Amino acid sequence: MNDLQTMQEILESARTIAVVGLSADPTRPSYEVAEYLQKHGYRIIPVNPTISNVLGERSYADLPAIGEPIDVVLIFRRSEDTPPIVEQAIQVGAKAVWMQLGIEHQAAAERARRAGLKVVMNACMRTTHSSLSKAAGRP
Repeated sequence: MNDLQTMQEILESARTIAVVGLSADPTRPSYEVAEYLQKHGYRIIPVNPTISNVLGERSYADLPAIGEPIDVVLIFRRSEDTPPIVEQAIQVGAKAVWMQLGIEHQAAAERARRAGLKVVMNACMRTTHSSLSKAAGRP
């Protein structure tokens, strides 16, 4: 179960979000969520080996290729694809892993928690950010 306080802490402390599985297609949820987050002040780093850039940012093949600090790894990949992404998140020193709505992997989540990362599963980062902002009286 996701803890609202944990989600709020992640969103308030994060500045750089690596979006694994970010699509260059503006109709895809990954693009819509990343664009929303970018418009709300977050730095988005696309992670998708099939594209060179999206939303004005260079895309990387994987997390280690980024070579700079990452606060949150936002995952838009199938649940079964999450364990190696979580391992990379741990390897690069990310502070949190957020599995987007519909994505859950208990073993990967537990591995991340044991390594000291905050974890959110099966929740939309955009919806959560929007709800928390409205509750705080922000647009």
